[in-house]
Amino acid sequence: MKRTKLADLVAERGQAAIAKALGVSAPAIAKALTAERTIFVTEHADGTFTAEELRPFPSQPGKTQAA
Repeated sequence: MKRTKLADLVAERGQAAIAKALGVSAPAIAKALTAERTIFVTEHADGTFTAEELRPFPSQPGKTQAA
């Protein structure tokens, strides 16, 4: 298993190839890169790819619910 930042993987393999590997559109990859989202892509031993996003919790500062 190899974990790589989305931006680095796109620079290495190309936006269209990564989009296809993740099962999303190339514009979805472009939008994630433009928004500077913290996304890591894992390449598994069987050649498949998965991705996960690292986000702060809560993701919207200042919006808290009363208990």
